[in-house]
Amino acid sequence: MSEQNEGLHHVRIVADAARPTVEIDGQDVSRLLHSYHVQQEAGREPTVVLELAAHRTTALEGLARVVVGVPPDPGPAAAEFLQAIDAAQLEQTALARHDLQDGRPNELTRAMLQLLGEWARGQWAGWEPS
Repeated sequence: MSEQNEGLHHVRIVADAARPTVEIDGQDVSRLLHSYHVQQEAGREPTVVLELAAHRTTALEGLARVVVGVPPDPGPAAAEFLQAIDAAQLEQTALARHDLQDGRPNELTRAMLQLLGEWARGQWAGWEPS
């Protein structure tokens, strides 16, 4: 294997709606998978990510390139989401949501936090973001 192709494996994927077939270096690994993802940037080799199915016996023997994944930091996405919120619209919507008003302390703040959570999940409840 040339230095340029080092770490690459022969991959064959036959995408069939009923049951796709995924082979790595000639070995069918389809029954071991929950899903697979293919990603490719222009001018680069594709990357195939295999997600193993739960409750299946999986065996791997041989050489592998090991990469430690780091969970994404939710901070930047949360900050961007919050910057896009119209404060007046948030307050108006929170005050109009009688199901969120219970008379306890910090009622408005709790209603706003509930709304922000719903909006972050795409649950606009009749209000569409501008």
